[in-house]
Amino acid sequence: MEHRRLGASGLQVPVLSFGAGTFGGSGPLFGHWGTTDAQAARAIVDVCLDAGVTLFDTADVYSDGASEEVLGAAIKGRRDRVLISTKTSLPMGDEPGDAGSGRARLLRAVDDSLRRLRVEHVDLLQLHAFDAGTPVEETLSTLDDLVRAGKVRYVGASNFSGWQLMKSLAVADRHRFPRYVAHQVYYSLVGRDYEWELGPLGRDQGVGALVWSPLAWGRLTGRVRRGMPLSEGSRLQETAGFGPPVDDELLFGVVDALDEVAAATGRSVPEIAINWLLGRPTVTSVILGARTQEHLTQNLGVVGWDLDPEHVALLDAASATDAAYPYFASRRQEGFARLDPPLV
Repeated sequence: MEHRRLGASGLQVPVLSFGAGTFGGSGPLFGHWGTTDAQAARAIVDVCLDAGVTLFDTADVYSDGASEEVLGAAIKGRRDRVLISTKTSLPMGDEPGDAGSGRARLLRAVDDSLRRLRVEHVDLLQLHAFDAGTPVEETLSTLDDLVRAGKVRYVGASNFSGWQLMKSLAVADRHRFPRYVAHQVYYSLVGRDYEWELGPLGRDQGVGALVWSPLAWGRLTGRVRRGMPLSEGSRLQETAGFGPPVDDELLFGVVDALDEVAAATGRSVPEIAINWLLGRPTVTSVILGARTQEHLTQNLGVVGWDLDPEHVALLDAASATDAAYPYFASRRQEGFARLDPPLV
């Protein structure tokens, strides 16, 4: 398993990590992701560790804390072999103090996560969303306290816009608070908006990307095809509204290109889609989700090989979309591109 440094930090993580959103699943979203209990989760962790996948990502909001509880039970007795990332900020209840990144909320949320995970610290704490109602200085000073207390090793963000991430980094530099070294983002062959601003920002500022939903909410598994109904049991039938939007024509054009590369390489459609991501600048680790050991094992084959340049070019062309203002200029005009090269 290849390892990469997480942004501008000393933490090295595997290029594949496991997303525990399928653990303990309940509710209208996570109940369709998976309902893996502690025993089954332990078996999945076994498969991950045997393959060198040592980073496990979860969040307090996943099934109201059940994901953290199941993950904690699954890693019991082998804490020294795993890296744990969790997230907080999204609402855990209806009361004012149940959401956000204010001081009281963060302190309580981290203690609750540590209790559910049965650990003394997490290796990476990420804010699940930007809290526009809390001063950035308050959030970052609290994260600084958590790091100094030994409860958190590194800090990151998730789903931030460019200005939100850059403002946070600037405040961290000004006050010598811990900088975000990771940004957990959506990025896929049918969702390349990350390349417009967040990718160049990460490259410039030393923020590594942890990619969620690399198969575009299950659309790039090879089972979603032009003119065919969704397969029975597909989570897209119930959860598409929660995930990133995808244009059907773009999707089916990308699937056609993936089929062509699959025929030439003997690799599966999901393997190719994830391997393409591993070759993109600033991508540190791609988060895999799996309801079963079989699904997990199928996707572990994405490492140890590289796509040929002509296959990368084919996928790049099939997945390309026009960027929004002001980003389109550097993709259309050589003069702009010389001053501000696009992320490639």
